[in-house]
This record gives sequence, structure tokens and C-alpha cells, in this order.
Amino acid sequence: MNRVEAITISRPLWFVQLLEKAFPSRFLAARATKLPILGRILHRWFFDGDDLIYLPRDQVIHINQPLDLPDDMVLPSQVVEHFIEKANVHWIMNFCICRQAKKCEDYPIDLGCLFLGEAALGINPEFGRRVTKEEALEHVRRCREAGLVHLIGRNKLDTIWLGVSPGDRLLTICNCCPCCCLWRVLPYVAPQIGARITRMPGVTVTVSDRCIGCGICTQGVCFVEAIHLVDGHAVISDECRGCGRCVTVCPQEAIEMSIEYGQFVEQSIARISPLVDVS
Repeated sequence: MNRVEAITISRPLWFVQLLEKAFPSRFLAARATKLPILGRILHRWFFDGDDLIYLPRDQVIHINQPLDLPDDMVLPSQVVEHFIEKANVHWIMNFCICRQAKKCEDYPIDLGCLFLGEAALGINPEFGRRVTKEEALEHVRRCREAGLVHLIGRNKLDTIWLGVSPGDRLLTICNCCPCCCLWRVLPYVAPQIGARITRMPGVTVTVSDRCIGCGICTQGVCFVEAIHLVDGHAVISDECRGCGRCVTVCPQEAIEMSIEYGQFVEQSIARISPLVDVS
């Protein structure tokens, strides 16, 4: 028995169907994480060791340092591409469980997560397929073109619902939409859980004086409800995870996203690399 066979109990299809039926209850479960004793138990069972970074869309970033374009262009998607190049196992899911559970009509359901690392070999083959490095790169490119946002890091929930292990051999790359993302629960979970899902290092999102208070950015654009109108002006709270969707929809180009330093790709890679071994 090889190592992967010894550590794997992949989930059957009925288990995923059960999860999809339970998906509407996720906000209730999120609030339960704030209960004193139950919250600590849920944190240990489902979130211990997690560290996930939302990567801004490439098109919305302004880097606050001189760059000679195009050769020196540094993009958030290069974090994903780094780990795809490094990984020895690439696994694409045939579906996004969040969008499938919500019957999403705005974004493709078939553009599922990409999992990297040895533990992905234990995923039920009914859920997806092992692919080449080139196919993985093409998949994430298609996801970006569809308007999806990458979430990358170690996610214990994925090892649980997929029934694979060890967790330090499974890197998650979710491709998230604003309407169905599981992490819409972030405003409702306990702070110690919410703190494990963060924006990319150095990212800031600001609203300029060009804002006219039209409210478009508040209409289902932010998946964590981090932007609101206050006295006729958009205001962004600390809940912001820096996905950049509000930047793209603002008709006045009043919302700006910037990165304070040019080493954001290297810092993101250095943060993720010790958590998961994909090679």
C-alpha cells in the first residue's frame, strides 16, 4: 500500500450532495463559532492551521513604485502560477461546490477549485481529474477571464469535505464569485477564524473624492459586505479582503486599489510555502 492510499478516505458523491443541501445553513453555522465553548471546538475541528489569501484581480492593481512595463510587470496571479509550476500534482474539480449548491446563474459552475500537492491524489475521481501543469495554468486563466477571484492557501475544510490528508500536502486555489462564495460568512464568524482569511500583503483599497454616492459598489459586489454608503459617500471597512471587484464596477473610477511595495508576490509565496508542500 503506497503512502497516498494509506492516508486517504475519499468522500462519496452522496456526501457532497448532502453538503450542498446544507449550504443554506452556513450563516447559522458561522454564528455558532462565536459561542464560547462550541466556538473553540469548531475552530479546532475545521479551521486549525488555516491561512488563506485573497488575490486581487490583475486589472485593478496600482503598484506604488516605478516599473518599466511590460517586462517588470508584477501581477497577483503570479502567486498562483508559482505554485502551479512547483507542484507535482494538479487536480481540477469538475464543479464549484458553492456555485453548484446555490445554482449560480452569473458565473460558470464548471470552473471549480484547483488543488495542488500529493493529497489531491486521494480525491474521488467522480469530482474531478488530474491534469498537466499546462492545463492547470489554462484553467486559472479561464477563471480570471470569467471574473472569478483566486483564494489561495491551506484550508482544513477542503481536507474534510474531500476526505483527504495530510493537510500540509494539499494547497487550495479557489476561484470565487461574489454571490456564492462560502466566505460570505466572514462577517459572522468568530474573529480568530475570520483572521485566517486575509487580503494580499500590502494591499490598500481607498475611495477618492470622485465618489458620487451612486451605490453600485454596494449592490451585491462585495462578498463580505465591506463597503457601505455613509452620508452619500462609499466607505470601506476593515472587513475588506482586497478582491478588487468594487474597483471594476465603479462608473466614476472613484475606488482605487494599490500595493505599497513591489515585493507582494514574494511575500505571499513566502507566507504560503511553509504551510503546504506541493513538490
